[in-house]
Amino acid sequence: MAGHDLPKQPVTVGRNTQLNDFGMRRMGVHRARFLLESLAALGGELRQRGSNLLVLMGAADEVIPKLVSQFNLDQVLTLEEMAPDERAELARVTRRLGNIAVQQAPANNLLRREELPCTVEQMPHVFSRFRSLVEDRLHVFQPQSAPAKLPALPEGAHALIQPLPTLSQLGLGEPLSVAASAFPFSGGEPAALARLRDYLWQSQGVRHYKETRNGMIGSEYSSKFSPWLANGSLSARRVISELRRYEAQHARNDSTHWLWVEMLWRDFFRWTLMRHGSALFKAGGLKATENASNRLDRRFKDWTRGQTGMPLVDANMRELAATGFMSNRGRQVVASYLINDLQQDWRHGAAWFEEHLIDYDPASNWGNWAYLAGVGNDPRQNRVFNALRQARTYDPDAQYVTLWLPELRDVPQALRHTPFLLAGGHLRTLGYPQLTRIPESWKPYLHQVA
Repeated sequence: MAGHDLPKQPVTVGRNTQLNDFGMRRMGVHRARFLLESLAALGGELRQRGSNLLVLMGAADEVIPKLVSQFNLDQVLTLEEMAPDERAELARVTRRLGNIAVQQAPANNLLRREELPCTVEQMPHVFSRFRSLVEDRLHVFQPQSAPAKLPALPEGAHALIQPLPTLSQLGLGEPLSVAASAFPFSGGEPAALARLRDYLWQSQGVRHYKETRNGMIGSEYSSKFSPWLANGSLSARRVISELRRYEAQHARNDSTHWLWVEMLWRDFFRWTLMRHGSALFKAGGLKATENASNRLDRRFKDWTRGQTGMPLVDANMRELAATGFMSNRGRQVVASYLINDLQQDWRHGAAWFEEHLIDYDPASNWGNWAYLAGVGNDPRQNRVFNALRQARTYDPDAQYVTLWLPELRDVPQALRHTPFLLAGGHLRTLGYPQLTRIPESWKPYLHQVA
């Protein structure tokens, strides 16, 4: 429940499983599973406090006004929205409610609007400037604990309570359990607080965060807080206040400081989205770049299926499809490959992530994609990652590609990052796609021994 960041009853479910502007689902099976687990955990916490959670299927602008009328309610409480679609939906709800007050509580940010060093319209375009304005001035305190007792549902509302919808009822099917998953994510605040406790106080993985954050295998290379932060099960302020408490007892180092910097990035993207709105979702991004690619061909589908012929890219894309998660390093590599090597429309990559990531957050997702495409908050035109160099640097023994690309396990280890050097017939026998073109920039890294 993350202090006073409790989601408010009722919750409507259904809209996010529809298609977005790019023909993809707004929410795939992994994030839906995580959300349903989070709602189940929230319901349990509310019942312990004498209340309950009412989850109804349908459009918010239809369900909420109907409930308000049915139970003669005089106020609707929600969290402030930052993304254009959600803000538009909130506006529709507000119009349908007429004279009923709609109160917006602050969103799950570190900074609240009144704590910004300037107005939203004056926000710096570059992160380094934003960081310098807020880094040494922001004091984050522990959120208040959730009250021990909460109001019961209105009389008659219990008759509307029904089991949470299943994934099948949402038209999504059931995900398979994957042994290779980076972390056994489970939705809800209890799981979020357990991870916060373990990462800071048990394993103390935070002490090595700066050195390990580019890893791709295992549970401790990064904090893994992002899924709970994304759906509100974990408060951003709780993370940082707990980090400050840890630093007070164990001393601050470069790694604990770097986690703080990453949380500032999260806020920076959120306020950038608030400032620029729908511009962030256009091909030319915040810079209105005229030459941004809007191409889309079969190579995009190969990328989504993990069938490009570039092993590090394919391994990351298969992990995403199988688990709903991918490392930060992997996200940068696959995004750069889609944008710069395959020359595809970056927005379709962002939309694919929106469907599949369990930690999807519109500001961070679209902000990072625009950043890598050179149309976001970055003075540079684009950021090109040499995929083979990245493979040699961050997966030197080919352990990661071996984990996710079983068809390459019989290939000599030294060739698992470069199977395209094998004879075409051999590669077809393995059932792995042949890369059609080897970029010139890869040649210095072709024959390094893994």
